[in-house]
Amino acid sequence: MNHTLLIVDDVEINRDILKELLIDEYKIIEASDGKEAIEIMEREHGNIDAVLLDVIMPVMDGFEVLEQMKKNDWLNKTPVLFITGDKSEDVEQRGFEMGISDYIQKPFNVSAIKKRIGNIVDLFQHRNMLEEKVKEQTLMLHNQFKVLKVQAEQLKESNINIIDILGTVVEYRNLESGQHIKRVKGFTKILARQVMEDYPEYGLDPDMVEIIETTSALHDIGKICIPDSILTKPGRLTDEEFDCIKTHTTKGCDLLDSIKGIWHDNKYCGVAYDICRYHHERDNGKGYPDGLKGDEIPIAAQIVSVADVYDALVCERVYKSAVPVEKAFNMILEGQCGVFSPKLMECFKKTKDEFEKLNSELHD
Repeated sequence: MNHTLLIVDDVEINRDILKELLIDEYKIIEASDGKEAIEIMEREHGNIDAVLLDVIMPVMDGFEVLEQMKKNDWLNKTPVLFITGDKSEDVEQRGFEMGISDYIQKPFNVSAIKKRIGNIVDLFQHRNMLEEKVKEQTLMLHNQFKVLKVQAEQLKESNINIIDILGTVVEYRNLESGQHIKRVKGFTKILARQVMEDYPEYGLDPDMVEIIETTSALHDIGKICIPDSILTKPGRLTDEEFDCIKTHTTKGCDLLDSIKGIWHDNKYCGVAYDICRYHHERDNGKGYPDGLKGDEIPIAAQIVSVADVYDALVCERVYKSAVPVEKAFNMILEGQCGVFSPKLMECFKKTKDEFEKLNSELHD
């Protein structure tokens, strides 16, 4: 299929010469001035492969045509070659600055004209084709991204459902109220957000905050493995019974390892494991099961540890009365419930009111 050229020149003989030279290879459209050329391009610009444009014309000269083409965003798709007998550098430079692709000097050189036009048309055809392919690929990638986003949301929902089911099982086996997990998740979210804001060195972002909040529900999953006689004992535990209780951290991890195949995102699995095993570790190394110190303890476990201790203090249990929120706050800051990271304690101070508000809202 022949490419289409628009020849714009107020001198008919110039149009005839160019038409005669190019008619065998191109479909030719003619315009006798710039105004007529714009009218033709408004109708046909998508079908015109190049414009041969005279510079000096009545009604609308070549520069005015270029201005209009630029305004209509046609120069990106349709190359323009100036036709001029003016050999001054000013005309040439101004033309290139306004967006022409090349120029044809009068009097015409047959071989040069064909070569220049052919090169420019081929270049723009190739470029336009590449741009279309890029658009198609961009659209395809956009559609694929939407599909992947939906799939990611479905996998995320699946992970959350797994965690909720396991958390519910723990609640049924434990003397803690049905709101315990909901409160711990809420306290965890509040504290994790503050850590994210104040201590970027921990690498928390909104997605990780959400993962920590969600998987905090599994901090006591190992209690499934503790005998009822110990787990539900209303009185003080013996040393041997407390040693048994402490194994819920490692047994919980064994349980999580046994169900690795059901997780759809290793991030959830990894954070759940950290929280389950290390939420009873303490900053001074006197926690369990591994006696980790400071930031040897994963930040997710540190955050959940504070949330869990706070909830244990302010809520009534079969074996203890609730502690007033002000006293519970001071007990944690003073290290009466184990030593916590100074950084976390700074965040805890800032979130005191949020903790108390959430506790009031969710308290049984």
